[in-house]
Amino acid sequence: MNFIAMDFETANAKPYSACSLALVMVRDSRIVGEYYTLIQPETDFFWRNIQIHKIHPQDVVDAPKFPDVWQQINQYFNPQSLIVAHNAAFDNKVLAGCLDYYGLEKPEYLSLCTVRTSRKLYPECSNHRLNTMCDYLNIGLDNHHDALEDSRACAQILLRQEDSFGTDPLKKLVTIQ
Repeated sequence: MNFIAMDFETANAKPYSACSLALVMVRDSRIVGEYYTLIQPETDFFWRNIQIHKIHPQDVVDAPKFPDVWQQINQYFNPQSLIVAHNAAFDNKVLAGCLDYYGLEKPEYLSLCTVRTSRKLYPECSNHRLNTMCDYLNIGLDNHHDALEDSRACAQILLRQEDSFGTDPLKKLVTIQ
């Protein structure tokens, strides 16, 4: 499988308030690269999210704003790209929110949600949150809500699913963004 696992953390409930982003690149079913950055959101406040991800306003003072980050990563988003996220609706919404906020063109790409794949393939689980799936599949997740660690975990979940079930049930859940 070839895909990129993506995870955003946000400063607040606004979809353009990304304060960190991680991408984990997978080629031929192996993790081959990682990208992580803090992002300086253009928002007046950090909300309760600090309690979740531990990123404070002072942590992002010198971080790039989203347009600078987008220049570094937009090459990964094209109609042939498979972008995977655990709760992809959230991460796709943040990406779209940031692009809209800055007036940047939205790319078309393929999307796959590992919450959806987990619900389909592991219906016996009590819930399908990232930490629950990592526990169930014996995938290490020491610092949940760290974007890079969450992206790695998401990539590992999909790779375990591919190993156990093949790609056919996964392909059926791919959507176009």
